[in-house]
Parts: sequence; C-alpha cells; structure tokens
Amino acid sequence: MSLAARLRGLARFDALVLTASLWFFGKFLRYAFPPLFGTLGESYGVSRTVLGTTFTGFMLVYAAMQFPSGALADRLGSVRVLVAGTGVAAVGALVLVVDAPLWVLVAAMLLMGAGTGAYKTVGVRLLSGIYPSRTGRALGVFDTFGTFGGVAAPAAVVAVTGHDAVGGAGWRTVFLAGGLATVGLAVAFGRRVPRRLASSSTASTGSDHGDVTASPDSYLTMFREWQFTGFVLVTICFSFAYNGAVAFLPLYLASETALSSATANLLFSALFVVSLVQLVTGEVSDRIGTTPVLLVTLAVATAGLLAILTLAPTGGPLALGGAVVALGLGAHGYRPVRGAYLMAVVPEDVAGGSLGVVRTLLMGAGAVAPAIVGWLSDVTNFRVAFGLLAAALVGATGLTAALWLFDR
Repeated sequence: MSLAARLRGLARFDALVLTASLWFFGKFLRYAFPPLFGTLGESYGVSRTVLGTTFTGFMLVYAAMQFPSGALADRLGSVRVLVAGTGVAAVGALVLVVDAPLWVLVAAMLLMGAGTGAYKTVGVRLLSGIYPSRTGRALGVFDTFGTFGGVAAPAAVVAVTGHDAVGGAGWRTVFLAGGLATVGLAVAFGRRVPRRLASSSTASTGSDHGDVTASPDSYLTMFREWQFTGFVLVTICFSFAYNGAVAFLPLYLASETALSSATANLLFSALFVVSLVQLVTGEVSDRIGTTPVLLVTLAVATAGLLAILTLAPTGGPLALGGAVVALGLGAHGYRPVRGAYLMAVVPEDVAGGSLGVVRTLLMGAGAVAPAIVGWLSDVTNFRVAFGLLAAALVGATGLTAALWLFDR
C-alpha cells in the first residue's frame, strides 16, 4: 500500500482525534486546579475550605450540564453543542490570564465546568455515530486522551510554577496555553468534523443534524426496562466506589500501611498510568461484545480493591502496587465499554439526552463519595470506609454477572 493510500486511511480518524483532543484539554483545565490550591490560597488569602468549595462548584456545574448538553445535541446536533461548550470553556480559561478578584476566579471555574460539561456526553454520542462498528475502540481512545489530560495538568503546573515564589503569577500561563489550545481545536473541530459527518452513514439518516424534537418523557423510557435500570445501578455503584477510592487512596496507603507518603503517591500515579488498557478493552468489546468485557473489568477492579484492604496491614510495596495496578486496570478498562454498551441499547434519536441522564446520576454518585468516605474514616476508620467502597464494587460485579446470564 502506498504512503498516500495509508494517509487517506488515517484521515478517517480525524473526528476521533479532534474530539479526543477536546476531552484532553477539558480534563487538563479541570485537574490544573488541585495542584494550585496552595498557590491560590496564598494569592487570594482564602482557606482550603473556600478553595475546595469552589472546586465542588466546578464539578456540580459539570454534572448538571450532562443532560442539557445531551438533549441539545439531540435537537441541534453534536457539533454545534461541542463547539459552543468549547467556546465557553475557553472564555473561562482566558479570563484567568489577567489578575482579578476572587469572584472572577470563581466565575471562571464555573464557566469551565459548564463548558467542559458538554464534552463527554456529546462526544460519546458523536463518536458512536461516526464509528458505529468500532465504537469501543473509538471510546477507548477518547477516554485515554482524557485520562492523560489529568496526568499532564499537574506536570504543567510544576513546570510553570517551579521557579516562582508561592503566590506568583506563573500559574496563569497554564490557563493561557489551555485556553488558546482549546480555541484552536474548536476552530479545527468546527471545520473538519461536519465533513466527516457528511460522509458517514449516520449523516445519511440525519441523526446528528438537530432534527429531533424528543419530549422529556422519552429520555426516561429506557428506565422502564429492568435490564437498563440494572446497568445504570451498576455504573452508579462503580462511580461511587472509584471516585471514593481515588480521592483518598494516597492517604489510605500512607496511614493504613507501612508505606511512606512518597511511595503511596508513586503507587497512586500507577493507577492512572495503566489507563492505556482502555484501548485494549474498547477493541475487545467490538469483537466479542460489551457485557463479557464489563464483567471481567469490574471483577479485576473488585479484586484489586479487596486486595488493597487485605494487604494493608502487612503488605509490601510490590504486593500493594500490584493491587493498585489491578484496580486501575479494571476501572479504566471498564469505562469505554460502559459507553459502548449504553450507546448500543439507547435509541439513537434520544441517545444524547438519555446518556446525559445516566451521566448525571453517576457523576452525582461520584461527587458524594469523597464526602462519605471522609466522614466514615473520621467516625470509624479507613478500613470501614474502604470496605463500603469494596462492597459497592462487589455489588456492581454481581449485578453485571446477572445481566450477562439473562442476556445469554
């Protein structure tokens, strides 16, 4: 095959690369804030409680945008909604380039939460339509890009603030770069992706051109089927367990095991490094079906979290590291397959809104998990708190097994 033919073959993935890049910078902007809490606290003279509450506002706005963005995508088309969301997020990032009072920081964070709130729900809808026979693979790439946005953000913060005194303005460079990159991607996305839609089978049906006028009740129709409701319960349990574990895993390892804080943080990084497994599980789900892969990934994640609990008193870094890697492999491997499963069972004409409803539920469960884990660890101990998270994963795995057996 000639080089020109190979390049033409790769060109069909332009929509995937552009959509995944938007998700990368969406996660980049979100996870740039936690590493800056110390600097922002000094700069604005506020407590960690104020900063934490502000970030909670970011996440709540993000969660609240899941359903509206999906419903708008059903009516107006995915491209328009994603371009609009990208524009809102870019404005929020670029506002932070200049020195301004605290309320401007808060407003900018809320804008970024609202703008990036359109990325995942609408992106999944768009990619499943453009790549219907390779939805798992496409969503695996999509989620992997997003995960590495979360990895890149802390590194970027360190790079631009490493030589600044606390309270310096170097951190604004992160949002300048992120905002400008987001604007550039929005322009490329708006110009290129509609052409890809025009040449896809989805475009021939008009399903992504904003010709849907679904009623609010139509987005809840799927919940009348127990299999769908059961899977929604599975993903809520998973989100609760994963977000609770991620929020406190470094502290848990440092306080409940013999590991040092540095080693605990290193193992925590390994949890994200193994996110490349999403590329594998997405591809496998296209070949053998989604439900078996969902069951295997949830089982691996459950085994990893149970091993962390079991090994905590006496386990060394290698054993505990293996348990953390198992948790990461299962949890990251599960996510693209979850999206592929939902897009396969939800009617195409209400896919955006229905997925938005599900993501609102799972994001809500994930948002309350850290608060519950923190409270339980204070009133009882960390083992009880993490035991609750493990129980949620066990329940999710068992229910998935039941759904698989019923489908067979």
